[in-house]
Amino acid sequence: MTSAQPDLFTHALLPDNFLRWFTSRGWSPREHQLALLEKAREDRPALLIAPTGAGKTLAGFLPTLVELSGGGTFASTGRSVTRSRGLHTLYISPLKALAVDIARNLETPIAEMGLPIKVETRTGDTPVSRRQRQRRYPPDILLTTPEQLALLLSSDDAPFLFSSLRRIVLDELHALVTSKRGDLLSLGLARLWRLAPQIRAIGLSATVAEPEQLSRFLVPQQGRKHQSADVVVAGGAAAPEVEMLDSREQVPWAGHSARHALAEIYDLIKRNKTSLVFVNTRSQAEMLFQDLWRMNDDGLAIALHHGSLDVAQRRKVEDAMTKGRLRGVVCTSSLDLGVDWGDVDLVINVGAPKGASRLMQRIGRANHRLDEPSRAVLVPANRFEVLECAVAIDAVSENAQDTPPLRTGALDVLAQHVLGCACGEPFLSDQLYDEVRTAAPYAELSRVDFDDVVDFVATGGYALKTYERFARIKQDKNGRWRVTNPKVRQSYRLNVGTIVEEPMLKVRLVRSRAGGSGSTGVIARGGRMLGEIEEYFIEGLSVGDTFVFGGEVVRYEALMEDQVYVSRANDSDPKVPSYMGGKFPLSTYLAERVRKLLADKRAWKGLPEQVREWLSLQAHFSRVPDTRELVVETFPRGNKHYLVCYPFEGRLAHQTLGMLLTRRLERARARPLGFVANEYALAIWGLGDASSMIRQGRLDLNALFDPDMLGDDLEAWLAESALMKRLFRTCALISGLIARRFTDEEKTRRQVLFSTDLIYDVLRKHQADHVLLRAARADAAAGLLDIGRLGDMLTRIRGRITHRELDRVSPLAVPVMLEIGREAVYGEAADELLAEAAEELVKEATG
Repeated sequence: MTSAQPDLFTHALLPDNFLRWFTSRGWSPREHQLALLEKAREDRPALLIAPTGAGKTLAGFLPTLVELSGGGTFASTGRSVTRSRGLHTLYISPLKALAVDIARNLETPIAEMGLPIKVETRTGDTPVSRRQRQRRYPPDILLTTPEQLALLLSSDDAPFLFSSLRRIVLDELHALVTSKRGDLLSLGLARLWRLAPQIRAIGLSATVAEPEQLSRFLVPQQGRKHQSADVVVAGGAAAPEVEMLDSREQVPWAGHSARHALAEIYDLIKRNKTSLVFVNTRSQAEMLFQDLWRMNDDGLAIALHHGSLDVAQRRKVEDAMTKGRLRGVVCTSSLDLGVDWGDVDLVINVGAPKGASRLMQRIGRANHRLDEPSRAVLVPANRFEVLECAVAIDAVSENAQDTPPLRTGALDVLAQHVLGCACGEPFLSDQLYDEVRTAAPYAELSRVDFDDVVDFVATGGYALKTYERFARIKQDKNGRWRVTNPKVRQSYRLNVGTIVEEPMLKVRLVRSRAGGSGSTGVIARGGRMLGEIEEYFIEGLSVGDTFVFGGEVVRYEALMEDQVYVSRANDSDPKVPSYMGGKFPLSTYLAERVRKLLADKRAWKGLPEQVREWLSLQAHFSRVPDTRELVVETFPRGNKHYLVCYPFEGRLAHQTLGMLLTRRLERARARPLGFVANEYALAIWGLGDASSMIRQGRLDLNALFDPDMLGDDLEAWLAESALMKRLFRTCALISGLIARRFTDEEKTRRQVLFSTDLIYDVLRKHQADHVLLRAARADAAAGLLDIGRLGDMLTRIRGRITHRELDRVSPLAVPVMLEIGREAVYGEAADELLAEAAEELVKEATG
């Protein structure tokens, strides 16, 4: 913020003590900060689009601070201020760390201006005693998460707590609205608009493709007549400086470790004061941290941060980062969002960013000053990622966004909300239906779907009606729905939220009970808590196995109840936890730009020499795909025949395509044996000679890739796949049909699997249109199967399929061929195996 004389307009909006505070800091209020003050004065909701470093958070809170600085009655209680005016502002963040960080940053202007304002946080980590006090004596400003809001709304004192609410500030709004958490939040907002019609929302977002669409989230909707908040766009930000590492080493053909560039990554950390090193998965974070630590001869302070680490460990890293004590932090999306990390000089993104908006979000972590450019270096882990990084850098330079559009609200989330409403106060169906439709994701919800959801919460649905345990709400004589018994209310509060993760076990560090042998002895209980790890990973270990966790190599000692006991170990080749969460699909927008780059040979000049050579070899031996074309290659290798195609639509869409193509090839008697997919290509292998079948007209590629595969073929495959059971399980947990947590225990993974699989089979047989089956199919289409994207691709390539019959593997096929038969090997051994296989395939491809 630059200093300047405040004008009359500024004086009219900001009290003198605020102007003096800005001046004392050498700042003057920015246009977008004043614009939000003006919107508040006009009593209008607003969405602020602003880059990191633009004072976005302060802008969101300024209207509240100004309003609270000038009124109300206060009574001193010694250490704090007790209010008599009720909760004024609710701040909602997608991250607990963000709420804690904002609280810390808000205290500074409040203390320096001597404002009589009380700010508190409420997250899953907040002690129960403080949470209870907050409901009786709420602060002026409460900073919380979507889950905590749902809990507060389900209490019978919610009307009292929120009756005085004037403002809601939704931070990092783009990150909230793209998932089921956003659906839950939107339903919470709908309830707040009914409890406190006077409230106005302020949305804060750094990266967004469709501002008008996003702004709908901030105001009550009126059916098909879309309502929007005012949009304020901040300007004046310096363009970021983003470059791709042109590695001195050979860029691998496949793999995601980026181990070839380790020395160069370490050198970047060494040459900068503070660097954030982003990776796409938690297991990658553990592996990279270990690799950097092994080569850290300079003793640089390098830390690790991801969502599975113990909260105390994460806070320790965040605190050290804020105080400038760290030279580097290896992190995942746990640090994607707007936590203020002080002076970060450089963002290093290892691997392809998968989306332009995600990359801009990460770049924004560097240099929280609007008038100075953020700096970032992209480190591609393989050759296809070089192409992706190149187009991502172009997208950033054009400020092109690719955030997904506003989603349609999920029915399983609606079921959870219906139950939550009944936990608070009894409701009438007609009134709740009208209320729910004011939420943007549910604006076009049909009455039939709504009634089906209420019936499901009341009975479990037609097929489950005879089981009393599924009846969670009932109607009283006035037609109002209320919970059947207090245990339902208790279960709801223990299971609220939409984040369904694999069952987690607590990891505790103890002394080894084995002197390097397999001997067993009594293990001491207790030990320092390192964090949590997925149950399925531990199930695959034997006592004595080593793995990396929390940045340390540890030895598995024992599993007792929900506690994993480990000791420190010294193993050069440990296993690495393969966490279920964390992989991002390639965005549609970047995929399209990659196709355009491939089609434009003049643009190849900007690529590293070794990648240019690779593409030139492909053009010579086979064909490089045009923008709207699908190249299909067939060739023999060993005693099998291969079909490889290059849709460039992301791993999820390619896996679905692989499933459907193998069914069709089976019917065509091509005898497929399997397939493998990566973000860019798909390879199918089998015993039938696909080249000969295409040549003789026994296999028609246009028919093989016809969009009608998304009809009966898809339905038939879904009916027999384990995928639907898995998605149904998630929907059953979110909807509350199956509770994972009880007052005195947590269901084991096996118990949850047994319960949900049994119900899934019953419903498929007796009620195929059940609400949860519909919800699971919708999740499949939009999520793991990426059906919409696959449908667009099949339409795009219709009549544009080019077949190349080859006598051996092509250069472009090498990366996806390397995915075939890869064992779960980690560390340097994996890279060596991959390098050997690559060498063999490359020799073959280049003759």
